[in-house]
Amino acid sequence: MTASAEAEDAGRLALGISYRGTAYHGWQSQPDGCTVQDHLERALGAFATVPVSTVCAGRTDTGVHGLNQVVHLDAPVARDPFSWVRGTNRFLPPDIAVEWCHPVAADFHARNHARGRRYRYLLREAPTRPSLEAGLVGWTFRPLDVDAMRAAAVHLIGEHDFTSFRAAACQAATPVKTLRRLDVRRQGSLWVFEFEASAFLHHMVRNILGCLVFVGSGRRPPAWMAEVLAARRREVAAPTFPADGLYFVGPVYDAALGLPQHTAAMDWLP
Repeated sequence: MTASAEAEDAGRLALGISYRGTAYHGWQSQPDGCTVQDHLERALGAFATVPVSTVCAGRTDTGVHGLNQVVHLDAPVARDPFSWVRGTNRFLPPDIAVEWCHPVAADFHARNHARGRRYRYLLREAPTRPSLEAGLVGWTFRPLDVDAMRAAAVHLIGEHDFTSFRAAACQAATPVKTLRRLDVRRQGSLWVFEFEASAFLHHMVRNILGCLVFVGSGRRPPAWMAEVLAARRREVAAPTFPADGLYFVGPVYDAALGLPQHTAAMDWLP
């Protein structure tokens, strides 16, 4: 088989990527080369021996972690899916891994075909800052009230203009998004916040979390969340919460696509 015929047979692939974002300047490629995408594409290129470009389901910021980030690529060479996983991982740093690889249709698009996206935030409530889990969880020393936070969260469910929770640098075409789920639970000293939406604005999860912590600590009543939402002004909301405890759980696709919704990286999280 010639090289050109091999490339024609290779087709489009979807990959599931997990990563610890602490050491990287977010997902999207940057001139300094210190992003998850930069490392992934260098590793893919080293395995395939030719340049490889990728498109992701959802870009993450500096310090944000990924559990099942999905990318698509047009494979320049034909290899078994298992080989793409093991071969690419040989060239990746230990805090980034390809978890799975699936052939997909030529028109599959990791971002445009996603029906929703999921995030999880882990927040440690303790008198002293995290040590062993530093960079992997957020932190508050103030006791939080779960009922107050759940009452505040109700105001955000549904389709709304989320301008009050949007970063100034956000490039989204519209601030109107549909928040489908916002769950709050506690496990020991750890608070777990689950978010699912049609899509998220830049810093949207971290800005909502800052407001929830304000409410949970008694600094604002639950009804304040509705006031913040209605104001459509970023300055009325709480400060942006740190990225440390934020995890991109992954995109949601139609089941017919057969793409994994779970990775081994998810198993250690509460």
